[in-house]
Parts: sequence; C-alpha cells; structure tokens
Amino acid sequence: MRILVINGPNLNTLGQREPHIYGPLAEIVLEAALRAKAEAIGAEVVCFQSNHEGALIDFIQAEANSAQGIIINPGGLTHYAVALRDCLAGAGLPVIEVHISNIYAREEFRHRSLIAPIARGQISGLGPVGYLLALETLAREAFP
Repeated sequence: MRILVINGPNLNTLGQREPHIYGPLAEIVLEAALRAKAEAIGAEVVCFQSNHEGALIDFIQAEANSAQGIIINPGGLTHYAVALRDCLAGAGLPVIEVHISNIYAREEFRHRSLIAPIARGQISGLGPVGYLLALETLAREAFP
C-alpha cells in the first residue's frame, strides 16, 4: 500500500511557526514518524510539501496512479482552493483531510473546508497524531 502524504502552505515551518497552535514538532520529525508507522503496518508513505497550489496538483496528478490513498493537510488552501479540491476528487482515491489545529475553534473563515465534502473523513485538532490516525484508517480500509 502506497499513501501520499501532502502538506500545503506553511507546513514546512512546523516547529517554528506559532508553536502554541501547531506544537513544537518539526515537519521532518512528523515524516519520520509516518514512515516508521507505515513500515510497521506494511505500507509506504510518499511525503510532499509545497507552498504552491499548482505544485500540489502536479504532484497528485503524477503520483495518484501508483497510490492507494491520500492524506492531505491543505493548510490555508483548505478554504478556497477549488482547483486542488477538483484534483483530489478526480484522483479517484480515498482522501483523509488532516489539520493539526482545530479549524472550527479558530477564526470564522477557517470553518469552511472545500476538501471535506470529497474526503473520506477529516481529522482536526488532534495535533500531529491526526496524520498517524489517517494512515491507520487508510491501511485498515485497504486491508480489513
């Protein structure tokens, strides 16, 4: 099983940016934890981060045919990126949307996700463990 783990804008600054909201964990540590968890359950993760919507779309289009699921934290693109939403919907893979912070406990403009309606599920507010839960969920669905 091959899972794409996609992080959108500003998630490359995890561990530095607003640690009171996003915690002290750096992106590289999160990726290492995901790789270890994937190996333990017989899966592979391919991690990608970009601050540009087009780069995220290019990655999904290039990699979706060889993957069985997508975990995505679209960051600020969650709320307005129609092209990213359409790309995810068109990929034909189960998608789990992850947010480190609880987007519904934050500013009003963050309460609307364009990704959630096309996603298998959404995990919001559980910190980095949300990524691990998403990975476990996709693996469980692929190998019941």
